Amino acid sequence: MAGRCLIAVMASGYGGLPEEVFALGVASKLRVDRNSTARASSDFGRIVAAAPEAVLHPATPADIAELVRFSTSSPSPFPVAPRGQGHSARGQSLAPGGVVVDMRALAAEGSGRRGGRVNVSVGGAAPYVDAGGEQLWANVLRATLKHGLSPRVWTDYLHITVAGTLSKAGIGGQAFRHGPQITKVLELDVITGRGDMVTCSRERPGPVLSDAGRAGLVGIITRAQIRLEPASKRVRWIRLVYSNVVSFTRDHEMLISKRASKLSFDYVEGQVQLNRALKEGPKSTPFFSSDLSRSLCQKMELVLEKLSFEEGFMFTKYMSYTQFVDHVKEEKRVLRSSGMWDVPYPWLNLFVPQSRIFEFDAGVLKGISAGANPVGVILMYPMNRDRWDDCMAAVVSDDDVFYAMGLLWSTVAAGDVKRLERENKAVLAFCDNKGIRYKQYLPHYASQDRWQCHFGAKWSRVAELKVVGPTWDTVARAEDFLVFNASDSGSYVAGEMLVVS
Repeated sequence: MAGRCLIAVMASGYGGLPEEVFALGVASKLRVDRNSTARASSDFGRIVAAAPEAVLHPATPADIAELVRFSTSSPSPFPVAPRGQGHSARGQSLAPGGVVVDMRALAAEGSGRRGGRVNVSVGGAAPYVDAGGEQLWANVLRATLKHGLSPRVWTDYLHITVAGTLSKAGIGGQAFRHGPQITKVLELDVITGRGDMVTCSRERPGPVLSDAGRAGLVGIITRAQIRLEPASKRVRWIRLVYSNVVSFTRDHEMLISKRASKLSFDYVEGQVQLNRALKEGPKSTPFFSSDLSRSLCQKMELVLEKLSFEEGFMFTKYMSYTQFVDHVKEEKRVLRSSGMWDVPYPWLNLFVPQSRIFEFDAGVLKGISAGANPVGVILMYPMNRDRWDDCMAAVVSDDDVFYAMGLLWSTVAAGDVKRLERENKAVLAFCDNKGIRYKQYLPHYASQDRWQCHFGAKWSRVAELKVVGPTWDTVARAEDFLVFNASDSGSYVAGEMLVVS
């Protein structure tokens, strides 16, 4: 895949780190060999590459805290970037000239930590799971299902870390009803930018880090206590196909509305397919079954009768709950076997206000992308703003309902990265020129002005959280910020809506 990435590489070595770092207690856990630094020099997005001077393999969170304290107190602070699976898109898990913390080392076998840092508590009124920040959500799923329990909100891909998604709020097809993943967190262990090890909870609220990527700006999540609820055993997955965006959005918004909350799907996520004939149908037919009672099935059929999808284009499959929430694993296997997984991903994720979604559709999907035949996925689904706590520094649209627009492009030929990056810039320019007050999800701004515009009224609060770095250049490496807040929290029906245009 050479020649497809836009790469800015910094030379590896350890000459850029203060000499005293190799006298620390964690010095024996620092790797400076070329193989180690090379593996930590790129991320999932493969758009940016930057070599660290060293990679830390911590045995405990205290090892990370020691390194952060040293960097913060040094006359020449250096970046310290936590890295789980490296699933960032724009280099946020890289530490050019600094130290990447390989969080996976915390889960190393033989470490003596009971349960691999995933421990389920079923005693008391509210069951929960304590999971290390380095743990994959797939590990959390396996551990909790042994007790018939599960977290309520999942992202689409489970083979990324707990800390990684929580530090970005964590969204998916259940967020319209339950909010992002962070709202189901009861407690967090965090290493702050000063190297303090703190616990945030309802009784002890405090800043929750963010930046699962570059600079460890506000903190590093090392443990999360997550609320659990009874898990379904089976799921019914329904895919509905639409030929126009008006019906697609009207039905989508009805399904996430409060008036439909007792009758509609538990999971709603939409997808757009460009320049395809309706007769081709969806790329893949649905699956899913749930422990559905007869009364619930009857209620669901009443809901389906009210929807305006194309006649004859409802597809249903049944599968286990585990198969559904981890279904991207199979898609990854297929892509990897065909050589289509390890490619650059110039993704763009936006929150677009519901009041402007038709303009976005006309200007972007039927305008900028008209005539294109891109490889990848376009996600388009609404969420309710009241499911997002204003105490979070994460920002969303001002409308009561807003759409998550995920332009998840893959590159297959030389020149694709530059072309798709130009299209992404054209999308943002279109929104700016039309006054569409979008918010980027997983932003990567490079200036204080853009960050200030992004956070808006929350800027002053976010600025107070900056505790690392003598210049704004350090701050600009952050991906996002969150402030910890815990909020309140059978059968399962999964819905997927597809519009072909």
